Amino acid sequence: MDNRPVLFLDSGVGGLPYCYHFHRDNPGEALVYLADREYFPYGSRERPALIRRLTGLLNHLRREYKAKLGVLACNTASVSALQSLRDSFPDLPLVGTVPAVKPAVETSKKRHIGVLGTARTIHDPYIAELAARYGPDCALTAIAAPDLVDFVEHRYAAAGAEERLLAVLPYIEEFRRAGADAIVLGCTHFLFLLDTFRTAAGDMSIHDSVEGVSRRVEALLDQGNLRADPEAGGRTAILLVTGSGPLEPSWQERALAFGPSAMAGMLI
Repeated sequence: MDNRPVLFLDSGVGGLPYCYHFHRDNPGEALVYLADREYFPYGSRERPALIRRLTGLLNHLRREYKAKLGVLACNTASVSALQSLRDSFPDLPLVGTVPAVKPAVETSKKRHIGVLGTARTIHDPYIAELAARYGPDCALTAIAAPDLVDFVEHRYAAAGAEERLLAVLPYIEEFRRAGADAIVLGCTHFLFLLDTFRTAAGDMSIHDSVEGVSRRVEALLDQGNLRADPEAGGRTAILLVTGSGPLEPSWQERALAFGPSAMAGMLI
């Protein structure tokens, strides 16, 4: 039994759906979620700078919170830095978020899939390699949507259903014109808009990796005998936000989604 926390890390709010999903199915596990607001957005960062940033954050978080497993709840971070971080932290199991290309390929009847993500994720050869591995007969249309990442981070909470739909529709129409019928949400931020994407997509299917990531974390906990002691009690969640500015009240609200004992705080 191991009562140390599971760490989730993203540039902002994007990884929260992954963290919430894991927490829902594993309420006995302690959690630390870090939103790297100071370095947002990751999609515009150069790979070496992003690796340095994530290495420094992981060093700090391991020292302060003794995490037993880490989740890069960010497609850009996973594509850019996962292997480097595994090399730097060989004793820390790390799970990345891989775009759900395989289920999209398996679903596509037109043999044409679309992937929506940050510029760094979309332009990385890994996406094309995944598509070629799982659907060599499938065409691929990949679109970068940095404005949609920014919308989720800064506008989503205050936006109504119509504004959210208007933010999503141009991308759905672009995929439709290209001939894709299965769309992969290749940025964790887009999970906040999952219902909106499904509404806008019509007969196009929408795919994400939240279930697969959660299952992978659970499997590693079981394989390493890292599960928390169910009798220990006192499990909680800590949400950390980087940066020197004041912590927005919305982070306390997000923390409370984990339960009354959850806390939100700053990491300078």
